[in-house]
Amino acid sequence: MASSSGNSNSTSSSQIHNSGSEEKYLHQMSMMDQRKRKRKESNKESARRSRVRKQQHLDDLTAQATQLSKDNNQILTSINFTNHHYLTIEAENSVLWAQMMELSQRLESLTQILSYINVPTLLYETDQCFEASGNHSFDNPFNLPYLNQPIMASPDIFEYY
Repeated sequence: MASSSGNSNSTSSSQIHNSGSEEKYLHQMSMMDQRKRKRKESNKESARRSRVRKQQHLDDLTAQATQLSKDNNQILTSINFTNHHYLTIEAENSVLWAQMMELSQRLESLTQILSYINVPTLLYETDQCFEASGNHSFDNPFNLPYLNQPIMASPDIFEYY
């Protein structure tokens, strides 16, 4: 029995030793579990912050797209207005150009008429003296009443559609 009691003594000391290492083991497992839980919580918090950042970035991009769309519409409106204004000015320019060409031709015609009228007149011999033909209205075809009418120009004849 002595040997059995010695045996039981060693068994109880090994049980104490085992329970100490079990406690140590359990304590380590508990620490590992606690670390895992902290890591999981940290990962969850990090993922939440990441989702918030991603949502904020998405909201910023949406706001930027909306603003760019508004800017684009405003630019298109401005371009359309400018094109309309350009076409109006171009039409007015065409009318003015046509009027200028007509007036230039009329001026050239009048200049030719004036140069013809102002040419030194030939003197015709009469019984008593020489007289300039300019004294007789029938001798000069440009003094006829129907040719001395003013030339009237109207912008209505150049209407541009």
